Amino acid sequence: MALLILAILITAVISKEAYFVYGDIGTASYYNPPYIPTKCDGNREEQFPPGNLFVAVSEGLWDNGAACGRRYRLRCLSGPKRPCKRRTIDVKVVDFCPFTPCPSTIMLSRDAFTAIAHKHGRKVNIEYIQ
Repeated sequence: MALLILAILITAVISKEAYFVYGDIGTASYYNPPYIPTKCDGNREEQFPPGNLFVAVSEGLWDNGAACGRRYRLRCLSGPKRPCKRRTIDVKVVDFCPFTPCPSTIMLSRDAFTAIAHKHGRKVNIEYIQ
């Protein structure tokens, strides 16, 4: 048993891709400007947080608009061609997903996406927690 645990730990260290997951798992893509009007605060520019780290959420998180203003901490877990940066960001919900059907759990602003992943992928797997 001890050898099995040791083998798992060594594999995790070597792969550098092992994560402990504490939040919900979903997918993220990015969308491009124009970002206004939004379903939350219409044309108000002050709804966007510093650094443009904001998101639009899919039906599962939208909660009939109650998601407006919620904050999520998220990080990239995996994707094609190893796109993830080892960084966690805090984002604010400002909109409902602009696409039907929504291609991801969370649609990030372009700035939010490039904060957690390299742009050679359009969709990544994420962990997020409110």
